[in-house]
Amino acid sequence: MTRLLLGVTLERICKAVLLLCLLHFVIIMILYFDVYAQHLDFFSRFNARNASRTHPFSNSSRPNGTVPSYGLAGGEAPSPSAKPSANQSATEKPLQPCQEMPPGLVGRLLIEFSSPMSMERVQRENPDVRQGGKYTPPDCLPRQKVAILIPFRHREHHLKYWLHYLHPILRRQKVAYGIYIINQFGEDTFNRAKLLNVGFLEALKDDEEYDCFIFSDVDLIPMDDRNLYRCYEQPRHFAVGMDKFGFRLPYAGYFGGVSGLSKSQFLKINGFPNEYWGWGGEDDDIFNR
Repeated sequence: MTRLLLGVTLERICKAVLLLCLLHFVIIMILYFDVYAQHLDFFSRFNARNASRTHPFSNSSRPNGTVPSYGLAGGEAPSPSAKPSANQSATEKPLQPCQEMPPGLVGRLLIEFSSPMSMERVQRENPDVRQGGKYTPPDCLPRQKVAILIPFRHREHHLKYWLHYLHPILRRQKVAYGIYIINQFGEDTFNRAKLLNVGFLEALKDDEEYDCFIFSDVDLIPMDDRNLYRCYEQPRHFAVGMDKFGFRLPYAGYFGGVSGLSKSQFLKINGFPNEYWGWGGEDDDIFNR
């Protein structure tokens, strides 16, 4: 009797182990085919991307990376002997507006000033920036045209690093921008506010299509490229946390360092006050306005 019960128990255990093995096999097969399908999908997309890159008529500026059609029925490419008709013309796909949050942003940045910097290096690193520090995204339509104004005197060392970091940041942000360095000549007391007023007027003389103005000190560099240099419905303070202040505002209502106003906002408050000589005061006045 004991042997019979032992045999039945062993039989049940064997069946349970067999069912577990079968269940394990089924799960493994499901996972295998799922991964296999993902690999197929990845390689099909990879091959399609390579095909568009190597095609002699591909256009990398197209948002979807597709090859332009040739004007034939069914989208077939013309044979070598085919001749284009008289009314056949190549059409470019219109650019789409740049995304609100550009996909190429990298987030937090490592900012350091130990490596040597020169204007020649800045120029080599930014070959697509035009004369005068101007840039327009080639693959989308920017939502704003931004003039960046920097009050300046005897800060060439800071300016090199500012350009070194800001040009790549602004390009990743898909900003159409121009940079204006407003230099105060001589050794009289510095007037930051008046320089920014001059920069506003001179930038509009250069290009009246500017609709956003960023006013920046030359020694302030964003540590995260998700801090988008653009204008909003209300004036924007970009330097809300600086390392020299322990990443806190030095006092409530602080509006200095880097700020942004649209053209209409700047005109509405009648610009910066011209009466503030020396550092400080003009940003608090702007905040009150």
